[in-house]
Amino acid sequence: VQLQAFGGGLVQAGGSLTLSCTASHRTFNNYAVAWFRQTPGKEREPVASINSNGGATEYADSVKGRFTISRANVKNTVYLQMNSLKPEDTAVYYCAAQTRGGWDLSAACNYWGQGTLVTVSS
Repeated sequence: VQLQAFGGGLVQAGGSLTLSCTASHRTFNNYAVAWFRQTPGKEREPVASINSNGGATEYADSVKGRFTISRANVKNTVYLQMNSLKPEDTAVYYCAAQTRGGWDLSAACNYWGQGTLVTVSS
């Protein structure tokens, strides 16, 4: 399964962006998916996760109430709607999938997308 992440760009603080993660095969629909982000010199951090049927989501405290993860299994796609963006949200965002129905933060990711850059200007 190949993942493609896109939708990044430059946005002013307070603005919104929607990231998409599209998979090459429909088996993706059986996988839990998460978005991560990384800035230079820092470890990649989880932002949000969603289980295979979209019924369970989790968020990092830093994005709760501002970001929403969702999925459209008919399109083999997971989205990250980002609202009220802040300069500290600037990062390369990656999507990743685990070959299991529920996301397990302690488990390894089986597939990664290539990353998409989000830049939030102040």
